[in-house]
Amino acid sequence: MRTTLDLPDGLVEAAREAIGFKSKTDTVVFALKEIVRRRRAGELKDFILKMKFDFDPTELRERERRRLDRR
Repeated sequence: MRTTLDLPDGLVEAAREAIGFKSKTDTVVFALKEIVRRRRAGELKDFILKMKFDFDPTELRERERRRLDRR
């Protein structure tokens, strides 16, 4: 999609150099993808924190050992 944007040259150039890209387009696309990725990661983190795990890791290991010993 073609779009005309007024972006601060210094900011775009600093971002391009920091990322190591040659083109401004690649820099802007990368930055937009990174914003979306971070938001999704935050949403996933929030979702995981809402989940309640009702298990005891020690009990799970002992149960697995007993199962393997029976073989």
